[in-house]
Amino acid sequence: MREPAIMFRVHASQQMSIRGISEVDVRTVLEDGEPIEEYPDDLPFPAQLMLGWVRFASVRVPIHVVVSFDAEANTMYVVTVYQPTTAAWKPGFRVRKKTS
Repeated sequence: MREPAIMFRVHASQQMSIRGISEVDVRTVLEDGEPIEEYPDDLPFPAQLMLGWVRFASVRVPIHVVVSFDAEANTMYVVTVYQPTTAAWKPGFRVRKKTS
């Protein structure tokens, strides 16, 4: 089976530009990261939140990528990309903090 194509939604590209996150960083998360949340009912395709670690300067930082997958077209769509914060995520950036 061939590798899926990766398409970047406009929102994802804008957020990457604002946040200084490269396509290489996102591809690293997609290849080496781990799924931490599943969104099977997302439309038009099921999606998941991936966590990966990339290098900025000499520091490893966490990156979250929301990606959906069109199995019929064998295409992954990068929906959004961001660096999670300790204000919203528990240590390790795998579990959201509860909001009151």
